[in-house]
Amino acid sequence: MTAVPTVHRPPAGTSPATGGGPRAWTVTALLVIFMMVNFADKSVLGLAADEIRSDLHLSATQFGLANSAFFLLFSVAAVAVGLAADRLSAKTLILVMAVLWSVAQVPAAFGGGLAVLVVSRVLLGAAEGPAFPVAQKATLAWFPDERRNLPGALVTLGVTLGVIVSAPGLSWMIQHHGWRAALWALAAAGLVWAVAWAAFGADGGHVVGTEAGAEAGPTAGTEARSSLGTQAGPTAGPGVATDAGPRPQAPRSPETRTDAPYRKIFASRTWIGVTLAYFTSYWSVALMLVWLPSYLRNALGYPADLAGTVVVAPWLVGALALLAQAGVTGRLMRRGAGSRRARGWVGGGLLALGAACCLAVPLADGRTATTVLVALGFGLGGSYATIAATTVAELAPPSRAGGALGTMNAVVTAAGIAAPAVVGALVDARGTDGYQTAVVLSGLLLALGAAASFLLVDPQRDTARLDGRPPAPTVRPT
Repeated sequence: MTAVPTVHRPPAGTSPATGGGPRAWTVTALLVIFMMVNFADKSVLGLAADEIRSDLHLSATQFGLANSAFFLLFSVAAVAVGLAADRLSAKTLILVMAVLWSVAQVPAAFGGGLAVLVVSRVLLGAAEGPAFPVAQKATLAWFPDERRNLPGALVTLGVTLGVIVSAPGLSWMIQHHGWRAALWALAAAGLVWAVAWAAFGADGGHVVGTEAGAEAGPTAGTEARSSLGTQAGPTAGPGVATDAGPRPQAPRSPETRTDAPYRKIFASRTWIGVTLAYFTSYWSVALMLVWLPSYLRNALGYPADLAGTVVVAPWLVGALALLAQAGVTGRLMRRGAGSRRARGWVGGGLLALGAACCLAVPLADGRTATTVLVALGFGLGGSYATIAATTVAELAPPSRAGGALGTMNAVVTAAGIAAPAVVGALVDARGTDGYQTAVVLSGLLLALGAAASFLLVDPQRDTARLDGRPPAPTVRPT
């Protein structure tokens, strides 16, 4: 039985022609700040690593395990709330998360030892675990699929901006007022954001899933025709291939897509490939959050105040890489390239470049060269999140998008459990040489992730299989 396609009225504050508008970009801006606060929360222990270890008399392994505790409920919460996001208001879920993670900072800010710190981080991880997939879904719901790369990249950019903006200030506060004062400042920032979100946040009206004709072109006419399941004609718009040759078979509109069971989504090569690639990328992110400040201070000899500034370098590289990736992916799609090239190959290229830089670190001569390679390696290697989110949003039917994104995030953030503990053990076993070993290990993992992205990720192929239809023919961009 075939469902009858329906045309949805665009949400308030959006432009009917583009799916975006002042309200859409206001919500996007708030969610960028949401992710900034989120990652400032994550980074504060890494910035205060030496002070916390000295204050609480912790070995590197114990400190690594304390940071791993952040991710113990992170993944469980990501799955649970990701599934709930398919049925509940994203605005409400995000508001609850912001309030909870502010409250979770309070126990360790008041005082206590390792046990209090671990409990506080476990609670914080549970509150922050679903943040990225739910924020991505809430943002993408304000835009049609072919216009999601920029807003999706901006929300992911909030991750890097959170560290870039907060690291120097938090480092100064830690040096002059103590690491517990930094926790109080972050708790206050979260509550202020929650008030702003309650006033200005809203749910979008676009379903998150593959929208027909998403890769066909940027014009409103193309979107309108594709939303009814018809194929875009040869006048699809500027930048779209109009030469002879078969056009791709238009994917089904969100309203007529098959509600494939989760087991089929999770068994698809695209979901497996993008999750593996994102796992290796997140390993680098976790290492940056927890151990990079200590690496800069203890292995490369930067003083504490300078390390608090240098630590933003890989995050700045990552921010530039995210913006470049969004531009390249969007251009390829507008020219008719399939998402295998526009997402799988572009993302794989970022991971491959990051891997090369990390693996070259042992060959570097001097602190400056090492710092540049580490910044490039972690910055490029940690830039896969937007590719991952938009790929899964394209792959999954609308009714499964939240669960598919949440489960991917849960698997991926298991890297956050492993990486801090593994690096802590390496530092205890090998001293400062353990930091370099950790960088090389990250490079090997990124190379594996790049291979998975290149070889497995093909959302159009697997979307067709989930819907029980033949895959669309490949169209090469002109």
